[in-house]
Amino acid sequence: MNFIVENKESKVMIRCHVEKLDMLNAPELKSHFLHQSKQLFSHFIVDLSRVKYCDSSGLSALLVGNRLAKEKKSKMVLFGLQPSVEKIISISQLDTVFNIVSTENDIIN
Repeated sequence: MNFIVENKESKVMIRCHVEKLDMLNAPELKSHFLHQSKQLFSHFIVDLSRVKYCDSSGLSALLVGNRLAKEKKSKMVLFGLQPSVEKIISISQLDTVFNIVSTENDIIN
């Protein structure tokens, strides 16, 4: 299983269990975002702590989740970014688009 989806109160936690978030599994992540966006929730919370590599397909999937959350007047929070993933997000200037925190404990309810 590449992604574990947990519903916590009104939040959806998506834990990525892949080392590479790329064109092979990004469509699965997008489908989780789309499916969960049809439910009642307040936030997407995405655990990227196991992801060591992210390509443009992975970034696109994360942007879909962010867009769907904003459409519901909600937000998406990413945490656990490995240095290589943090770098690609920064280079693509998506660090100004995504809500990023260091750890799960840093997420404000």
